[in-house]
Amino acid sequence: MRAVEMVRRGMGGLRTGHAGTLDPLATGVLIIAVGSATRSINMLMDMEKQYETTIDLSATTPTLDSESDRIECVRTTPPPTADRVELALKQFTGAYLQMPPAFSAKQIKGRRAYDIARSGEQVVLAPRMVKVHELTMLSFAWPIVRLAIRCDKGFYVRSLAHDLGVALGGDGYCTAIRRTAIGPYTIDRAIELKQEALPNPSQLLALPLVVAR
Repeated sequence: MRAVEMVRRGMGGLRTGHAGTLDPLATGVLIIAVGSATRSINMLMDMEKQYETTIDLSATTPTLDSESDRIECVRTTPPPTADRVELALKQFTGAYLQMPPAFSAKQIKGRRAYDIARSGEQVVLAPRMVKVHELTMLSFAWPIVRLAIRCDKGFYVRSLAHDLGVALGGDGYCTAIRRTAIGPYTIDRAIELKQEALPNPSQLLALPLVVAR
């Protein structure tokens, strides 16, 4: 991952690791542990995540985001009202079985699902239990809905876009995903990594330290 490599170079080659990947087009919080703090990565990955996402309910894409070609969907019902969207969101709150996207890092017999999908082969995945603590509609103007999500690890925002669209008689995909927090580590406390410049080590060391277990 490019961000991890940038921090590693910025810290003079110290061992580094990250606590949870982001989708290719997603932005936001990525915790990078350095040195002995890398022992805490599993603990960090178990923390709750928070996201904000923008979903287009009038179409879909193979990757369920803007990374692939848009496909207009054929609706089986009239476009929903805001009240109907709010009602549909309730079925995705709490614990439920979610199907991961075909374009995901899930392992299938030693291969990544996205590699299988890109080769044109059929991706066979099993649904997995996920948990959403809060799911809030921030705004809605057909066909665009913006949501705030607080969830446990393993949740796919792109799958929510698809599932919500289907529940509303069509389909959906994410046009934007932003992770705003991992546990107590919020985006307002994060350092922006710029591709053209290595991070300043003094900035990195100024962040709250995670105690290794």
